[in-house]
Amino acid sequence: MSRMPETARILPFPTNDERRVAPMRVQPLPSSSSEPCVPAALLDSVFAHVDTLGGGEGLFPLPMSGVNVIRAMRHVPANPQMYRPSLCIVLEGLKQIEFGDQSLDYGVMECLIVSMEIPATGRIVGASPQEPFLGMVIELDIEMIRSVLEQLPNMPAPKGHDGPSLFVTRVGDHFADCLVRLLRMAQTPEAIPILFPSVMREICYWLLTGPHGGDICKLVLPETHLERITRAIRVMRENFAQTLRIEQLADIARMSPSSFHQHFKALTLMTPVQFQKQLRLLEARRLMIADAANVTEAAYQVGYESASQFSREYSRAFGVAPKRDVMERKALLTEVGAA
Repeated sequence: MSRMPETARILPFPTNDERRVAPMRVQPLPSSSSEPCVPAALLDSVFAHVDTLGGGEGLFPLPMSGVNVIRAMRHVPANPQMYRPSLCIVLEGLKQIEFGDQSLDYGVMECLIVSMEIPATGRIVGASPQEPFLGMVIELDIEMIRSVLEQLPNMPAPKGHDGPSLFVTRVGDHFADCLVRLLRMAQTPEAIPILFPSVMREICYWLLTGPHGGDICKLVLPETHLERITRAIRVMRENFAQTLRIEQLADIARMSPSSFHQHFKALTLMTPVQFQKQLRLLEARRLMIADAANVTEAAYQVGYESASQFSREYSRAFGVAPKRDVMERKALLTEVGAA
């Protein structure tokens, strides 16, 4: 069996021990009445967590699994990766994600909801020391969503049609309050095993009772198109280097080949062939950056029979040739780590 592509991010940020000393904190500009406003308690809690881990910019994990703060004060190049089911929240700045042939922008007090594993390209737009990007990422616990859904007096009605598995929603007051409590909880590690599950359950509740509750519940309801396609995607990830016929995947999803193809593209905005190609290219990129594999080695390890074909498809997908992409990414990592 082939190695499953990692969904961990290859971010151009230093580790905790490599961060540079933070410059003077830039206070957010006053917002007009029509602009979204981040609660002061939320910003203060984020800054306190960042300062506790040395300040500066980078990925600032919380002690609880799957919860991170991100701060960037420079342009961050497009970063293709596998997204897990998660919440990507913007507190300051702007972020953009591209998947299939669609692009979504989301800004202050907006949240990108990713409802299935999907290859996509994210970028932080226009960050600078004067106007830094600040955000949070929270991975979703599917079993917890299922548990909360079972206790709702009124189940959200799933939409009758399939749509893209990524969508943007506003961060309401109740949701923001949960974020504050997560950040404050990080300062009291002994409280995390007791309090963290309850706060995450509350987040699940607000998601399920919010405007996208019908989309969220498809994550856990049996035999929905989303659940069936997710089943096939799991097999694709575990066997990405192998040739998988559409009939095999359709059988796993318990659909006819034509129905599988239709619903797969509706949810991912990609065909199964395009999806598998993204899996291969992302794993090859990881092999070259993290494991120092050369282009030919990476191509063969992910299932390509021709290194030249791999290079052509890599360049089309990522906009740059593999060698140059790896060199630029390593140079960026070195630059940020030394800053």
